[in-house]
Amino acid sequence: MHRHLLVSDADHFRVADEINPWMDRTDQPDPAGARAEHDALVAAHRDAGRTVERVASAPDCPDMVFTANAALVRGERAVLGRPPAARAGEIAHHRAWLEGRGFTVDDPPAAFSGQGDALPVLGDVLLAGHGQRTDPAVHPVLAERLDYEVVPLRTSSALFYDLDLAVGVVDPDRLLAWCPEALDGPSRRRVRALRGRGLELVEVAPHEAQRFALNLVGDGTTVTLTRGCPRLAGALRARGLVVHELVTTELAKSGGGVRCTALTLDAPAPVPGEAAA
Repeated sequence: MHRHLLVSDADHFRVADEINPWMDRTDQPDPAGARAEHDALVAAHRDAGRTVERVASAPDCPDMVFTANAALVRGERAVLGRPPAARAGEIAHHRAWLEGRGFTVDDPPAAFSGQGDALPVLGDVLLAGHGQRTDPAVHPVLAERLDYEVVPLRTSSALFYDLDLAVGVVDPDRLLAWCPEALDGPSRRRVRALRGRGLELVEVAPHEAQRFALNLVGDGTTVTLTRGCPRLAGALRARGLVVHELVTTELAKSGGGVRCTALTLDAPAPVPGEAAA
């Protein structure tokens, strides 16, 4: 899993609307720098043996570089994201791309940040974020349409506007990195309970989490993450993983990192007769 990704481009990337605490219209990303960072991300994915597909960004969609918010995909089915109003123009482009490749596409009933707030682990378990950009009314739809057991996790601050800033799936069957302070009390207990289901947990300090340490792409062998998070990078290398650290300074001006720029397309379909609990 996480070896077939959909990315866009940074050709129209800019801070047009301040829709998270990291965004500041007076601090615009350098266009050439942002494109170089994104190109390096794509190259790193390919170097890791991942298949990368592209959807072209639109001039009126400055945040379309962050394709993780497009949808949640499992097997041949996708539930589209429903982002903040400033990003609503992206939806039609994502729908067209997914339908054009044969996916059955469903609309969510309420606000939904796509894979940014939906992290599959252990095959049939979905860590489902809420509290900032996703309405928990979406969770039953994800459970029904994509056949997941939903574990709801509420982030504690707008700094962690999506769950993928608070939790990083390093190996969906084995290893999860997370920042306990980024979640509320009941959510912390739910994450810790995953140890009883076979997941190892690596804790990340808030200062590294706020550098987007957890906004990573991991496939169980290689982890691609933001440079400047030495404790997490060291902990992953100590566990035998290959770690690629990349500069994301310009992308971070919109509050995004490595994970934000890639939508996973290879989440396995549920096995008939083995529906989630």
